[in-house]
Amino acid sequence: METTLIISIVIISLIIIFNKWRAKKIREYYVNKYNDEVIADQIINKNIWQGQTKEQLIDSWGNATAIDQKVLKTKIRETWKYDKTGKNRYNKKVYLEDGIVNGWDIPK
Repeated sequence: METTLIISIVIISLIIIFNKWRAKKIREYYVNKYNDEVIADQIINKNIWQGQTKEQLIDSWGNATAIDQKVLKTKIRETWKYDKTGKNRYNKKVYLEDGIVNGWDIPK
């Protein structure tokens, strides 16, 4: 019984150490990629913000389930849709103009 408890404690400790190491490596990756600690933290926390690039949005939320694109004379407008709830219905929408986030529609 005592040996099982010790083994369990060791395994849990190793999992905790691994998760901390992994989180540190992920943060280092994003800091190096964007050369900005604030952006790295925003991405890790899965936040979106105005001025965010397409690449940062993908790093933060992943690829969209669906993308609507409208090509105008001087710009490209896109709606990135996440969290599908039904046929052509999505909980989260992010609006981009020329590859930059300029708004979103997320239920509270």
